[in-house]
Amino acid sequence: MTDTELPLDIRIMTLATQALVTVFVVLGLGVAGVWLARHPVWAVKGLTVDGEVSHQSAVTLRAQLASQMRSVLAPGALALDLQRVREMFESMPWVRHAVVRREFPNRLRVTLQEHEAVAWWGPSGSNRLLSRLGEVFEATPDDGEGLPELMGPDDQAPLVWDTYVQLQEAFGPLGRGVQTLELNERGSWRAGLDNGARIELGRGSTEELRERVNRFARTLGQLTQHYPGALESVDLRYANGYALRVRGVTTLEETLPTKNTQR
Repeated sequence: MTDTELPLDIRIMTLATQALVTVFVVLGLGVAGVWLARHPVWAVKGLTVDGEVSHQSAVTLRAQLASQMRSVLAPGALALDLQRVREMFESMPWVRHAVVRREFPNRLRVTLQEHEAVAWWGPSGSNRLLSRLGEVFEATPDDGEGLPELMGPDDQAPLVWDTYVQLQEAFGPLGRGVQTLELNERGSWRAGLDNGARIELGRGSTEELRERVNRFARTLGQLTQHYPGALESVDLRYANGYALRVRGVTTLEETLPTKNTQR
């Protein structure tokens, strides 16, 4: 007798039995999976931190994150939230990026990338720094001496850093370095040199600012022959010239480099 020839009630009982068996198997696998995931064998027992750790040692990081790590590494560690671990490390000073990997059965490896501080973002000692990638972050450098002070809206930090690099090269022929650079809310630039001189750069693209500095650098030598003294301030916002102040005299150059008007 085939299945199709079985009475209807027997066929229903057979299907019900198969369904129940399937349900029990699935439930059993689920319970086994939960038990396996929570088994102590999977609990993280070791943490390796490598990569760039010049500002904070692996031991220091582990100590600072100990309490947070205990909450993350609770039972059920097989399903450990690696994203949360990554965010914890990236919340630490100097840490720019963290890669977290599980090393079975019970170890974690965290590889760190640190910020490279190239300038203060704001006044010196403000604990806000600028990285070479133009990213603003908070940290205390081991030695902040010599770092330039750059200022501007946070979302313009990459532009400020790029402009600083360009102007540093432009002032090179004068034997001077840029110590401060500010982009104000009106889009105007102001720089300060390492000898204390103030430079009004005005508005414009980085290329336009650099051209103004290049024009100034090409003619300054001729002017200082006539007006020796320490440079105090320069205004480069003029279309065809610039105004400068040296100690004891102020000049306005209207037609470079032959015509100067002494005030």
